[in-house]
Amino acid sequence: MAIRAAVAAPRGLRRLFSITTNSIPSFNPPPATAAAPARETAEPNTNLFVSGLSKRTTSEGLREAFSKFGEVFHARVVTDRATGYSKGFGFVKYATIEEAAKGIEGMDGKFLDGWVIFAEYARPRPPPGQSQNNTSPPTYGRY
Repeated sequence: MAIRAAVAAPRGLRRLFSITTNSIPSFNPPPATAAAPARETAEPNTNLFVSGLSKRTTSEGLREAFSKFGEVFHARVVTDRATGYSKGFGFVKYATIEEAAKGIEGMDGKFLDGWVIFAEYARPRPPPGQSQNNTSPPTYGRY
């Protein structure tokens, strides 16, 4: 009797779990959408944007790390006003564009103070009054 119950149970489930090409709807993945456009690269200049900095990285440490690749005019880690800790990014200014290119090549993707940093040419600031994402500020009242 126990054998009969064991054989009967799979028969009822056989239809539920049967794998036939007619019973499984074909899988159609969603159409590929165009990838989001990558950020355009800034044109080469002597000013570099460095991201991924540790909270412990100082302007002096940043200058020291990048001075191996050329004459550094200015190095600055952007810090939080309240705490004084690094915000995780900074700027390095070289004497020539060639030295800046060597700085990017030498430090992009390398470790500084235990963190992987990324170096790229800095983009110029947008003119005052122009929004970065091309949206106008909200208007209040009747204009």
